[in-house]
Amino acid sequence: MSPQPDHWIRKMALEEGMIEPFSDHLVRDVNGKKIVSYGLSSYGYDLRVAREFKVFTNLYNTVVDPKAFSEDAFVDVVADECIIPPNSFALARSVEYFRIPRNVITLCIGKSTYARCGIIVNVTPFEPEWEGYVTLEISNTTPLPAKIYANEGLAQVIFYQASETCEVSYADRKGKYMGQIEITLPIA
Repeated sequence: MSPQPDHWIRKMALEEGMIEPFSDHLVRDVNGKKIVSYGLSSYGYDLRVAREFKVFTNLYNTVVDPKAFSEDAFVDVVADECIIPPNSFALARSVEYFRIPRNVITLCIGKSTYARCGIIVNVTPFEPEWEGYVTLEISNTTPLPAKIYANEGLAQVIFYQASETCEVSYADRKGKYMGQIEITLPIA
């Protein structure tokens, strides 16, 4: 497997609906205002973060338990900018909806603009035949508050096409995060 180039991503997005909405070029400014870029790049697609965030708080001294994660651990924020407290994190979702073909798997990594500020984006692979809006985990590793800009680039998706299709896809095994439309908390 090797990363797929821009013309393959463009074809899959436009003809197969792999990414919606889709920007067929890298957008670096909007109405003359510089932004964190998003859209099609050489070997990937820079997704945007939507305006909905769940910012982690220690208000109730909650234990972080992936088998019993409490909604009370978050404060919901809907805004064009989100401040993540020092040494904390937020969950968000992508603006784009993804439909991954059966013979493709992706890796999603944070953009260097944020990484150079101590902001780490963690996303698991998009497995073959998974679809939905991506739930994004954004960690602020610094001792200072960190700002995230909605509707701007946050992470790059790299698409790997296999020479054979998988025997069992995410859809076949009825994966628990299939078709998510909002920020999705851990499901045990």
